[in-house]
Amino acid sequence: MTVDIESKLKETRVFYPSKEFSSKAHVKSMEEYEELWKRSIENPEEFWSEIASELFWFEEPKEILVWNEPFAEWFKGGITNISYNCLDRHLETARKNKAAIIWEGEPGDQRTFTYQQLHREVCRFANGLKSLGVEKGDRVCLYMPMIPELAIAMLGCARIGAPHSIVFGGFSAEALKDRINDVGAKIVICADQGWRRGKHVPLKANTDEAIKNCPTIEKNIVVKRVGESVDWNDGKDIWWHDLIDGQSGVCEVTPVESNHPLFILYTSGSTGKPKGVQHSTGGYMVGTYHTTKLVFDIKEEDTYWCTADIGWVTGHSYIVYGPLANGATSVMFEGAPNHPHEGRFWELVEKYRINTFYTAPTAIRAFMRWGEQHPKKFDLSSLRLLGTVGEPINPEAWIWYHKNIGRENCPIVDTWWQTETGCIMISPLPGATPTKPGSCTRPLPGVNPEIVNESGEVVPLGSGGRLVIKQPWPAMLQTLYNDDERYKQAYWSQIPHKYYAGDSARTDEDGYFWIMGRLDDVLNVAGHRLGTMEIESAIVAHPKVAEAAVVGMKDDLTGEAVCAFVTLKMGIEPGDEIIKELKAHVDKEIGAIARPKRLIFTEALPKTRSGKIMRRLLKSIANGEVASGDTSTLEDHGVLKNLTDLASGQDQD
Repeated sequence: MTVDIESKLKETRVFYPSKEFSSKAHVKSMEEYEELWKRSIENPEEFWSEIASELFWFEEPKEILVWNEPFAEWFKGGITNISYNCLDRHLETARKNKAAIIWEGEPGDQRTFTYQQLHREVCRFANGLKSLGVEKGDRVCLYMPMIPELAIAMLGCARIGAPHSIVFGGFSAEALKDRINDVGAKIVICADQGWRRGKHVPLKANTDEAIKNCPTIEKNIVVKRVGESVDWNDGKDIWWHDLIDGQSGVCEVTPVESNHPLFILYTSGSTGKPKGVQHSTGGYMVGTYHTTKLVFDIKEEDTYWCTADIGWVTGHSYIVYGPLANGATSVMFEGAPNHPHEGRFWELVEKYRINTFYTAPTAIRAFMRWGEQHPKKFDLSSLRLLGTVGEPINPEAWIWYHKNIGRENCPIVDTWWQTETGCIMISPLPGATPTKPGSCTRPLPGVNPEIVNESGEVVPLGSGGRLVIKQPWPAMLQTLYNDDERYKQAYWSQIPHKYYAGDSARTDEDGYFWIMGRLDDVLNVAGHRLGTMEIESAIVAHPKVAEAAVVGMKDDLTGEAVCAFVTLKMGIEPGDEIIKELKAHVDKEIGAIARPKRLIFTEALPKTRSGKIMRRLLKSIANGEVASGDTSTLEDHGVLKNLTDLASGQDQD
């Protein structure tokens, strides 16, 4: 049997949930988890039917799953509406006066919406859309900052059965144009401008530029966020406040079939046309509701904060739809974690007495670099649960998070999932699962993953391979918008009859999953296939390192060699001594095969505004090539030039 990817990094630390946490959790023990997971895999339709019954359906589903591989119809014949499930069904309970969304803007302005108030604003906006001729099935594009109107617009679209397509506010006018045209949007919603680290983001100007070449757009709805003057087109532009002025606070929901599209969200590839990931209403609703409840162990009194931008799927699922379907209080924040100071996140945790905090590993590594003195200034005692999302977390960042943010009292849920999966797939359950730093642990109930080689054979424990999912699940993507063939090719052609995630991973003797990085990023060093995540984790484990990104560079001897871009902690100077230390450290942690041939020290790495490192750009730089392809989401273009200059000036054996 061939083994695809070698796994060298070992982690032995284990952390158990406290008896107090477990006693109050939705799932209280590993025995309970095992029983639940086994039942969900052996009788998935019965399992998911029970979860769906916790939500509201105008008409009950006639069939739980119709599976015409690779197309799934979940809860077929069921008639529902996700806006109703997020809002209306809470209004008959004490939740009607509970905070649904607590929002803080970058300059410090604040707004809170109870479920009753949010319902009224969503209805007014939905009626406004209807007054513009928006009907069930019409697509609406949202290009907005992190303001309450973004969540209101999503729920308003869903209320009338109009699929929304959110374009992240960091995208360029060109990227916006491409997505509007691909989805054929009738309406676009933007803001005059947005705030980003004290500066204005020209959202209206970008939208104006984009829709010059978007023939399907009939109206541009503009939220007044910053208040500075913007160009205006009387025939096409309409202010949000004018649209909702005089609209009724009551809007009957449009019942939709479970498989009616809820949204299309584009994932940008390194090159070529973005993929429009299409999600259904019923299946996505059940998946996000269920995973929010179990993974975050949602309690009625919780104040929950996911720090993502709603422009990404994490914000769709775990700021808006999942929390609101559970009747939770969800915090929204417009600003950056280091503006106007490096303690801004912790200031908000103290201010709103936040209980659950869900953020990205790249943010945690930034917190590490800024220093533990910042969280120490604030009272974080309200926190009871921490989470990570977006990419694998290296063990040392996990430990730092555990000690400095959780104060060693909070379970950490390290979650693996994708835009395409719609909801969390592999994660600890905080009251049940012993956690290991760097592992997303075990699959959630209803999720059946495995690790295989390129022939589809299951690899031995401890060996790396391709992560696949063996059974359909409710929140899975329906297809790629208007491109069934690409959907089949991208996700179902590599390993027959299994969903292909595109990630490398391994399992250990406890059945825990360890994500090793994207398969596109696997290095081939002298015939050894190594995942980037393990080498990066080894480098970051060195006490002088804050962050690292590893890529492959051409090598005459080994075919490919390891090149590491490294950001050192504050006050540490790069030089020959630290180069020797880090190479020796990787030798000790993994082995000589993973030793970096080059170490390039940099103050910053090229990242998207969602915090993901753009490794393909680093690979180009490491190989002396011009960094090209789509850079529209890159936060700081100056980082690229600095890195190119650094790389050309640092030569090592």
